[in-house]
Amino acid sequence: MSIAIRDVREHELDSVLALNNAAGPAILPLDAARVRRFFAEAEYFRVAERDGAMAGFLVGFGSGARHDSDNFRWFRERHGAFFYIDRIVVASRRRGGGVGRAFYADVQSYAELRYPELACEVFLEGESDPALLFHGSFGFREIGQHLMRFPQDAGSPPRRAAMLMKELCSYPWVRDTYGDRLPAEPWIPRPRAGVQPPPHRATGT
Repeated sequence: MSIAIRDVREHELDSVLALNNAAGPAILPLDAARVRRFFAEAEYFRVAERDGAMAGFLVGFGSGARHDSDNFRWFRERHGAFFYIDRIVVASRRRGGGVGRAFYADVQSYAELRYPELACEVFLEGESDPALLFHGSFGFREIGQHLMRFPQDAGSPPRRAAMLMKELCSYPWVRDTYGDRLPAEPWIPRPRAGVQPPPHRATGT
């Protein structure tokens, strides 16, 4: 069956929370309040459906967002405009079936019309090689490493992450041609309802 990617619906937030917290140590845990905050503030919050069931989700923020992620702040301190993938989660029974690749194609099609770079991180612990290879196959490159700390929980040790970025080559042409006025075509991905699209911006770092 095909994979359908669409905006998350409010009644699905409990399912998103359960999927996130069953994903294992590579994904940071969430609570219900933070999932609701994502729903209210994330520029991109979409789910994948396969065979009528939720197969995964992806949450992303533009560089101008008021997002409190330690890794997001690391990118913002060093770069100008970018789109940040906060997390991608694929249900264990769907891993290896193309859901992650479908998500990355979708989020890139959104980001490349609005931002010059796409950013994310991979935690460097356990079996991180498959995740690094996956991102490398999409053109991401490591630009540094960051030791992520958890001040809200003194018992959690720091975690080292590879900080990855990808240049979105279509962005300069879209910016110079359309500025803030993207055409209202059905194939052009839009920000979620209630979330304002970013203003036109320069590409400087």
